[in-house]
Order: sequence, then structure tokens, then C-alpha cells
Amino acid sequence: MNTLRGPGLFRNRDFSLLLSGQLVSAVGDQAHFMALPLIVLALTGSATQAGFVLGLGTLSFLVFGLIAGALVDRWDRKATMIWCELGRAVLTAGVAVALWLNRLTMPQLYATAVLVGILSTLFQVANTAALPNVVGPRQLSAALGYSQSAAGAVGIFGASLSGALYAVGRTVPFAVNAVSFAVSAASLRLMRARFQVDRQDVRTTSRLTTEIREGLGWLWRQPVIRFLTLVSAADKVRYGAGYLLIITLARQVGASPLWIGVIFSGAAVGAMAGALVSDRATRRFPLGRIAVVMLWLEALMFPLYALAPNPLLLAAVAAAESLVAPIYAVAMTTHQLAITPDELRGRATSAVSTLTTGALSIGTLAGGALITTLGAKPLVWLCGAWLLVLALLTTANRAVRQAPPAGALPQQQATSAAETADMTG
Repeated sequence: MNTLRGPGLFRNRDFSLLLSGQLVSAVGDQAHFMALPLIVLALTGSATQAGFVLGLGTLSFLVFGLIAGALVDRWDRKATMIWCELGRAVLTAGVAVALWLNRLTMPQLYATAVLVGILSTLFQVANTAALPNVVGPRQLSAALGYSQSAAGAVGIFGASLSGALYAVGRTVPFAVNAVSFAVSAASLRLMRARFQVDRQDVRTTSRLTTEIREGLGWLWRQPVIRFLTLVSAADKVRYGAGYLLIITLARQVGASPLWIGVIFSGAAVGAMAGALVSDRATRRFPLGRIAVVMLWLEALMFPLYALAPNPLLLAAVAAAESLVAPIYAVAMTTHQLAITPDELRGRATSAVSTLTTGALSIGTLAGGALITTLGAKPLVWLCGAWLLVLALLTTANRAVRQAPPAGALPQQQATSAAETADMTG
């Protein structure tokens, strides 16, 4: 396997195929999810129903996430990902066809949202669990960094492209997304890497609940991952409330819809910049230091939203506040994947994602009520105080402070991945 860093990662044919397929799929997803609420509003005139349809994907992850992790550890990960992409292509194409025939109904949209959410959950868990086997331990943090950068690029440019596709025709975003899923499935089919370590003792007769408990039990016995997952979940509550909070603050300083888009583009630019340096930071700095720095910067910068007098400064705050989060995400995920046995990666990944996704949902649901009750600026200060508490708790945690650089863990602990170094051939 190629162990070079940086550009050498793209000489790994399998990773290039994986990343390119996911980039195309992400563009299709953005077009889909921009068009979806507009379609629901056209059908029903109800913003409540539009929000409900959008929320069904998150709800699917919360309900199905732990089960998905156990299934991903049972099943062939590559085949699972391919079938998920093909299933999403068929479901999304069905929406496009129904729109074209003027026969789209809300029950079809609800069913599509639930089924696509389930398949997306399976795909995401399988993808994260498989990545160390696709790129190898030395290139894991670099691969995660490139994935974060690609997501940032889609966030910056995807909105404009999505608007242009919808302007061409209301069926176009859904048709494009269906094609993007098919492209992703084709790229996965062309990959030669093993997506999991060969295991002769895979259990398909034991109860799923037993396997889920095994994954949760292993995760709970890891003090660094356990603590940082709980902190990340607590931070996601604030993050979920922050989306509507920033929109409210922007409107209070007279921002137009265009400027609101600029503010969130600023956040995407900051996140992309952080992702570009995440590999180097992950290899150089201890995980605990990255976590502490991120939380302190967030605690110090988030209150600046309440002080920004115009949309331009709001965009600057959003860019600065978003800079460190991708670095932490790469460092944390690298650490988690490096120390997790391959046969448990699906369950560990799904447990972490389910907890943080649930916290994000709570924050999103509570954000509107808190803004109405407290007001936007007081809520900013409350979120800042919440982040300050998290920063103090993380700084005081000895296990986190002593955690080594996440980029060094694969050479020390990911022996199972090292034993499969021939997987790209």
C-alpha cells in the first residue's frame, strides 16, 4: 500500500474513486434538499410539513443508527454501500418521475424521506467503518481531512448550483441526485480494496441487541472517546440552536437573504480552511490539546455574534468560529477509528453518531422556543456560557490531556489494519 502523505494519497486509486463518488453524491444531495422544501410548500403551503419532511432523515438516524452499526459489522460493507446507493437512486428517481407526471403526493415524499434516511444511515456508518481499510493507518487523518475539505467546497459552491438546477426545472434536482447516487455506486464497484478485515467468526445468529450492547460496552470503556463524545454531544446542542439563532441575528441587523447566504458561506470557508490543515495538525498536536483549544476558541468567539453590528462582521465571526471544528473532527475520528477493532467499528461509529445527532436535533428543536422566550442576544450569551463550562471540564480531564496525537495512534495500535496492507492490490 502507498504510505505517502498529501498528494500521494491520490495515487491510491481506491480512495480517489471513493472521494470522487462521494463528492458527486454530495452535490446531488444539496440540490435535492434545497428543492425538497420548495416542492412541499408548493404542494401543501405548509412550512410545518416542509420541516417535518426534512427532519425525517435525522429521525431515521436516531431510530435506526444503532441497528445500522450492528448490521454493518455483520454484512459485507462494500456490498452494503453499493446497494444503499442504488436504492437511493431508485427512490429519488421515483420522485422526479412523479413530479414530471404531476402525480407526486405527500405520502410518497414521506415514504421516500424515511427510506432514504435509513439507507443513508447504513451508508454513512459503513463508509466510516471501512475507511481505515481503504487508505491504511498512515493516511487515515489525511483522508478524513480531504473528505472534510470536499464537504466544505460543496457547502460553498453547492447552494448556487442547486438554485441554478431548480431554475431549470423542478424535476432537475431530483434527477441529478438520482444520477449522482448511480455514479457513486459505480465508483464503489470499481474499487478493489477490502472494506473489512476477513473474519471467520462473524456471528449472524446472535441477537442484534446483544451485538449492540457489545459495541456500547466497548465504547464506554474507552475514557477519552467516552468523555469527548459526551462533550461533542453537549456542543451539538448549542450548534443545533445556533443555526436559527444566527439567522435571527442577521435579520436583526438588516441582512437580506443574500447576505444570510454570505454569512453561512463564510462559515463554510472557515471550515474548509480548517480541513485543509487538519492532517498536519492531527499528526503534530495531541488530541486533548486540539479539543481544549477548539472549545476555548468557540467559548470566546461565539459571544461575538451578539456584538457584530452588520452582516459582514457576522460572516467574519462565522468563518473564524468554524476554523477549528474540522481539525477536531478529523483528530477525534482518527483516534476513534485507530483504537477500535475492525469488527466493532460499525457499532462504535453508529453509537457516537446517534448520540451527537440526537443532541443536534434537541438543539434544533429547542432553538426556536429559546429565541422566543429569551431573545436572540441573551441566548448567544447563554450558549457562550455553556461552551465555557465544556471548555473548563475538558481542560480539567486528565485522560483527555494525556491523549497522544491522533495521527500517531495507527502506528501504535491499529495492528489489524497493518496486517491488511495488501488490500489495494
